[in-house]
Amino acid sequence: MFLYCGIACRRKSFWCYRLLSTYVTKTRYLFELKEDDDACKKAQQTGAFYLFHRLAPLLQTSAHRYLAPRHSLLELEGLLGKFGQDAQRIEDSVLIGCSEQHEAWFALDLGLDSSSSTSASLQKSEMEAELKGSFIELRKALFHLNVKDASLLFTAQALLHWHHTHQFCSRSGQPTRKNMAGSKRVCPSNNIIYYPQVAPVVITLVSDGTRCLLVRQSSFPKGMYSALAGFCDIGESLEETVRREVAEEVGLEVESLQYSASQHWPFPNSSLMIACHATVKPGQTEIQVNLRELEAAAWFSHDEVATALRRKGPNIQQQNETFPFWLPPKLAIAHQLIKEWVEKQTHSSLPA
Repeated sequence: MFLYCGIACRRKSFWCYRLLSTYVTKTRYLFELKEDDDACKKAQQTGAFYLFHRLAPLLQTSAHRYLAPRHSLLELEGLLGKFGQDAQRIEDSVLIGCSEQHEAWFALDLGLDSSSSTSASLQKSEMEAELKGSFIELRKALFHLNVKDASLLFTAQALLHWHHTHQFCSRSGQPTRKNMAGSKRVCPSNNIIYYPQVAPVVITLVSDGTRCLLVRQSSFPKGMYSALAGFCDIGESLEETVRREVAEEVGLEVESLQYSASQHWPFPNSSLMIACHATVKPGQTEIQVNLRELEAAAWFSHDEVATALRRKGPNIQQQNETFPFWLPPKLAIAHQLIKEWVEKQTHSSLPA
């Protein structure tokens, strides 16, 4: 028995090491590509490219789902040549990840004006016909993407957008140059290095014990409700931001809060969504909506939210319901935050 336990423990340690080793080598490989232009250029030879047009990814339909096709360097060079484009345009691509086998993944936007050559942007309709797909706005594709594609496309869109909007040095006013991986830009006149940045945002699901608070902004699609969200101010801790946002937007005071998870979110610019659960003080649940920030806010019961979670999206006709509403898609951390609350309420109501 002792021998068996010893062998089992060693096997467990071995597999843990294998998993850790794979992650570490992959992470260090990506670091090398970000720091070494020659290594990154070499990785493009065997890498794969995701294509965009004006920040909309190329997608193909398969069984009511969207898939993001990938193209080899050779295919991409052939495509550019067919449309009279210089292969140098590939230098506008950005590194977005790699496989465990170290196949590097890149993203290239063919609709934005090129910074590496004098070629103009390519026409969307011509590209779609050639590539047998459609360039679809990422927000509109959220309900039909798998998790892996969504994560890569989120990263790609955020990086491509950052490079498109940060092409000049804020001190000298001179054009900056991106490195091969797109992990930074450098001003040649003063060597200032600019790195892509994300803005921290708290997204908080407020509850009073039996109900949760959901809100609408005027920019939301019709009928959609979500959790409270707001940017962190300079000098604030995460806890201070949660308490301030809840007080500002709905006039409630947070009694306790608990961290849940985080997610990168590329809309409208790159943000780090920090998800929390918060409870308000008992007896202080009267909502006072800040109409400068929100269109509406209301308390919802467990059954109401659980029913909304089962809805597939905004296109489903809601009939014979007094207050139909729907929730953010599964890929959004707001959906996961709301789902956590429903599951916790369900388990707490079960008999011991």
